[in-house]
Amino acid sequence: MSTIVSPHNAHLKSLRRLRRRRERELSGTFLAEGEDLIAAAQRAGRAPLEGYRLSGTGLGPAGFHDVAAPALKAVSTLVSGTRVIGVYEQRWGAPAGPLCVYLHGVADPGNVGTVLRAAHAFGASCVALGPGCADPHSPKAVRASMGAIFAVELARVSDVRELPGESIALVPDASEELRAPPQAEARARTLLVGAEREGLPADVVAACERSVRLAGAAESLNAAMAATIALYELTRPVSEASASSRVRPT
Repeated sequence: MSTIVSPHNAHLKSLRRLRRRRERELSGTFLAEGEDLIAAAQRAGRAPLEGYRLSGTGLGPAGFHDVAAPALKAVSTLVSGTRVIGVYEQRWGAPAGPLCVYLHGVADPGNVGTVLRAAHAFGASCVALGPGCADPHSPKAVRASMGAIFAVELARVSDVRELPGESIALVPDASEELRAPPQAEARARTLLVGAEREGLPADVVAACERSVRLAGAAESLNAAMAATIALYELTRPVSEASASSRVRPT
């Protein structure tokens, strides 16, 4: 396979188009840049539809196109450029438990990607996106997810009644403080998180079974930080049980 040297190559032009949300949605594909993301996709069993790598590096799975450095940098979304780019299929499913995170109006792609990363870290089964959310497949969101985009199920939701299990709205002024559920309690839950300034709409909160707040000065947290702390709290009994079972040094 010959090395691509021109930034006007048809393959590279298609990569540039994938920077646009409409093109990603129409094609059902997205870009992942960098060795760490490509490796995360491989660990998750996600094969690229096609790939491009810096000529001479041998990075990525077999079959990646070799690209000269100036041409590869011309299509990279990273300021410093990248050494490998993969094109992957978008995967969407239905919202599922036992632990789902629902985002409403979270318009910053970095926050959406960070929530994906937190969901993966705390074992959430799904991240569901409601109206006004940033594209989780945008380059910024994919980078912020640190590879979780390949491991966490994604869903689109237009009505919160589609969400699994007990619906828990995270609201700064709620009277109830979010606390870890009893270890023996094993019911499905969905944590609902709104935008940093607007929060969850009143009708969404009204449709939830519970409204809770985080302990401390939670109003100073952005959506991703609030979701991360709430996920820790909701899964803490499992984490504590695991920690207590370890052998302690004497």
